[in-house]
Amino acid sequence: MSRTASIITSITATPDEEARPAVDVVGLRKEFLRREPKSRWPHRKKPVPALKNLTFQIDQGECVAILGQNGSGKSTLVRLLSTLLLHDGGSARVFGHDVFGEPAAVRRLVNRVSVEASFFKKMSSAENLSYAARFYGLTAGQTRSRIPEILEKVGFPPDRRNESMESLSRGMQQKVALARALLTSPVLLLLDEPTTGLDPRSKLEVQTFIREVRGAHDVTILLCTHDLDEAEVLADRVGILDRGELLVLEPADDLKRRYGASTLEEAFFAATGRTFEQEEADAKEGLS
Repeated sequence: MSRTASIITSITATPDEEARPAVDVVGLRKEFLRREPKSRWPHRKKPVPALKNLTFQIDQGECVAILGQNGSGKSTLVRLLSTLLLHDGGSARVFGHDVFGEPAAVRRLVNRVSVEASFFKKMSSAENLSYAARFYGLTAGQTRSRIPEILEKVGFPPDRRNESMESLSRGMQQKVALARALLTSPVLLLLDEPTTGLDPRSKLEVQTFIREVRGAHDVTILLCTHDLDEAEVLADRVGILDRGELLVLEPADDLKRRYGASTLEEAFFAATGRTFEQEEADAKEGLS
């Protein structure tokens, strides 16, 4: 057994769960109310679609990356699948469990790493992980052995493990968020911009760890990112999410061939008609 495997407690799907897709999304919709900026009535709001009839599947053990800039709907998708939001239509199932009808069963199988991960700011990384481990039922003995090992694997410096979270950089906090998610050994790992804010070396360490965990544990991964290189390196299939619509989902090489592109960036431009920079500008103006 590899060292990566040794630091993970198995929470495995049942045989019936293994026979189903890990994720099965059909016609998923979500809307938010947004104030109209030039309305004569400042309190009047209109529904704005965040996700429009998304339909896709992820097989067990597969890593799927969803590309899209801020405002494209990536974080909304992750929040829906992790039972943090209610939908406005369609369906989503995780290993056969209805995400919105059986949230407790889904939470048993899922964990999430997001760009806005929250912690007890006055506590250290080790204390935050200890709290999370005990909350999820790990014993004190398991906690003492696992936390140092998992922090080492994500490249967290040993001499800073007793510092408060508020004294750590954004990148270091993100490493702790990833370590916390993997403590509970999820069957489905939802990664929402997991390496945002990391320096190149730290990003490489986290990406390597994600690959090792996937290989050792057969974990299924949904990776939402705007990092095209990260998507191509880690994912079996890459999707383009544009203003709430999933335009395509297929292997990166097939995606580039579809649009006659030599890079994923060129394929993204061909699919959406906009560069990442243009889409980001739209998102800041509240247009996407």
